[in-house]
Amino acid sequence: MKVTAIALSLLLATPTFAAPSRLKDIVSVKGVRENPIIGYGLVIGLAGTGDGGGEITNTSLKKMFEKLGLNPKSEVSSKNVAAVVVTAKLPAFARVGQKVDLIVSSIGDASSLAGGTLLVTPLKAGDGNIYAVGAGPLSIGGMKKGSKFATTATLPGGATVEKEIVTEFEKKNSLRLALNNPDFTTAARIEKVINEELGGKFASAKDATTIDLVVPNQYERNVVQLMAIIENFKVNTDSVAKIVINERTGTIVAGGDIMVRPVAISHGDLTVEVKGEGDAKAAKPGSIYYMEKGTTLSDLVKSLNAFGVGPDDLISIFQTLKRDGALVGEIELI
Repeated sequence: MKVTAIALSLLLATPTFAAPSRLKDIVSVKGVRENPIIGYGLVIGLAGTGDGGGEITNTSLKKMFEKLGLNPKSEVSSKNVAAVVVTAKLPAFARVGQKVDLIVSSIGDASSLAGGTLLVTPLKAGDGNIYAVGAGPLSIGGMKKGSKFATTATLPGGATVEKEIVTEFEKKNSLRLALNNPDFTTAARIEKVINEELGGKFASAKDATTIDLVVPNQYERNVVQLMAIIENFKVNTDSVAKIVINERTGTIVAGGDIMVRPVAISHGDLTVEVKGEGDAKAAKPGSIYYMEKGTTLSDLVKSLNAFGVGPDDLISIFQTLKRDGALVGEIELI
């Protein structure tokens, strides 16, 4: 419990003024994103750990043999075969011939995909078109046959891109940037920094998330160069004071800029008081501790840690402070 308390103190000791962030780390560009692709396939070569039958697996085997020129009179059943769903992420600007990593997951009764080989599997996007084709030997990361995760495997570089998503990025005359964490203050700062650095009114913040950017004349047909410059601009980001609590694990994460207004806290054998402005810090006999006005949550947690207060008690104290209005910030439970 003592180690956990120290860890909590460190998590809550985030500096109020963080270092500036690069735009590439806090915004995304409209049209520049990964696209999920999915396919259905068969894994063969399993050592008796496959599905061992089932309508989907048996029918798929029969159809596969028919495509290979064989004509089985009935459905084929084998414990060395497993039906799987294959998923991947098609990178932005993926080009034909580029390799993509795959995740292969069993959908039948297979107990393990260890040692299996994925047969040729087309992968489709939401528009129904095939964008990649995957095949090859699977890896379950060195896990043993009895592992509870052995029914999911990976196939690094296991798919080849067969179709490109056309974006014509270099022809754009305007761009839209989107903040990963919406915030009006940060959006306004981004607008100011871009306009100052480019020397004109090119960026315009539309809301807490969106910044529209007009491509300057000198960068027409050279938008990549423009983005290479802009994404390295640095901005001081802002955020809402928030405490995130996971009661299941006892984890608490919070920014150090969260303030605690004057308040008295009594919890179990412990009493803590945040005194008003002008009051000196004082201590009385017993388990009473006084703190001055302007106390940050980080300071409060350090004091509570000194008395051996654990995660469960901290969660209860934070929630009570919030209900009383003494804690200036949001609490989010996950």
